[in-house]
Amino acid sequence: MYKIAVIGERDSVLGFRALGLDVYFASETDTDTARRTLHRLAQENYAVIYVTEQIARHMQSEIDRYKDAVMPAIILIPGRGGSLGLAEAGLKSAVERAVGADIS
Repeated sequence: MYKIAVIGERDSVLGFRALGLDVYFASETDTDTARRTLHRLAQENYAVIYVTEQIARHMQSEIDRYKDAVMPAIILIPGRGGSLGLAEAGLKSAVERAVGADIS
């Protein structure tokens, strides 16, 4: 069975544990932990990995490694500080690749 994980700041992701998701804490100042966690989860049986935008902005190259992979799907979510626009830009890019044109 596939699993779902969330990587982010404690205050931003702790509530996901109540939903049954596996939660991994990382801070903006310690992105090495987030990088190692992302790569480990990608090797394990995780189908979806949510990452807060605040963490993702410091590890975009690692996230891009999995962009065209079937699994895991890496989804950016806003953190406690609000949206940085990374998730929206990533979604727009994915739609453009799928459709072949900017449809906005």
